[in-house]
Amino acid sequence: MGEPSYPTLELSRRIGVQWPNIESTRELSGRKIGELKQLLLDLDSDDTSIVVQGSLGRGEFTNDSDIDWFLLVDGIADPHHHDVFLEADKRIIAPPVGRERIFATLVSSHDLIHNVGGDDDTNNNLTRRLLLLLESTPLTGVITHERVVKNILKRYLLEDRSFWRVDGPHIPHFLLNDFARLWRTMAVDFAYKLRARSGEKWAIRNVKLRMSRKLLYVAGLLACFHPHLLLDDPEERKRVYEEQSFQPEIIDIFHSIFSDNPLDIVATFLNKLGDDATVSQVFRAYDKFLGVLLDPKQRRHLEELPEAAADSDPIYQEARKTSHRFRDGLLDLFFGEKLYSLTRLYGVF
Repeated sequence: MGEPSYPTLELSRRIGVQWPNIESTRELSGRKIGELKQLLLDLDSDDTSIVVQGSLGRGEFTNDSDIDWFLLVDGIADPHHHDVFLEADKRIIAPPVGRERIFATLVSSHDLIHNVGGDDDTNNNLTRRLLLLLESTPLTGVITHERVVKNILKRYLLEDRSFWRVDGPHIPHFLLNDFARLWRTMAVDFAYKLRARSGEKWAIRNVKLRMSRKLLYVAGLLACFHPHLLLDDPEERKRVYEEQSFQPEIIDIFHSIFSDNPLDIVATFLNKLGDDATVSQVFRAYDKFLGVLLDPKQRRHLEELPEAAADSDPIYQEARKTSHRFRDGLLDLFFGEKLYSLTRLYGVF
């Protein structure tokens, strides 16, 4: 077998810098996903998929991570689906999921695909749909998972008139706006949980909001910028966007982008667009963040830290500084020469 190759590792090799915590969590994730796939092998079917999201879906799993999962159903209503869910629930040994029960539940593809916007597109539905794009890994039902993801992409891309204009910038506004909505929803959700849970685990949630939650938004923005940056030849753009026959190809391109985890999506673009100083700053900060999550003592400390003690707490303050370095590196990327015009036009308004 040859050496492993994926965008983050390729970027690391190119600039000659190692990120050991990123690699450790990726290895842990791979092992855990392999274990779960074996455990759930006999629950595979043509119309369901057992999907993991969260840190495991992103490839950032630690020994203290939750396992966020749900049963995705893409078929006719069948009482047996509930039996599959209950059996999977018994086999997946994990800490309790969040009180809001976004995960460890049964999810219909109908809601994800058809309820985009409007009163029926709840915060839970929005979160499940976009995390299915950004940070999901199927444990069973790979074909079902791919089918649902592509149908979600069809909703966003084929119904976006401006995206298919031959003379326009090919930015999927419909999809980009929902990524922005997800980011704002996560930020508001943090404030809600701070109040609803009386400050429980506020520090670890705050650090995750600044790092892994922000990473999701960044990966979504870069994915939306991809077709405009990829097809920089006007004649090539005209060829692709004038012919309806190329629509499935564009869907496949986006599906391929979202087949990578968020760090790999960012790494792909930084390999092409970012200078080495920006690359080093962004990934060094994220590697340090994952190092905190990998350390049981630091993680537990942040989980138990009272909000009133934050200003004088060295562990929290260091994590906060790390998040500022991550933020500043991202600002250098998005407001640098290559992305400035896209950021100004589509990332601000």
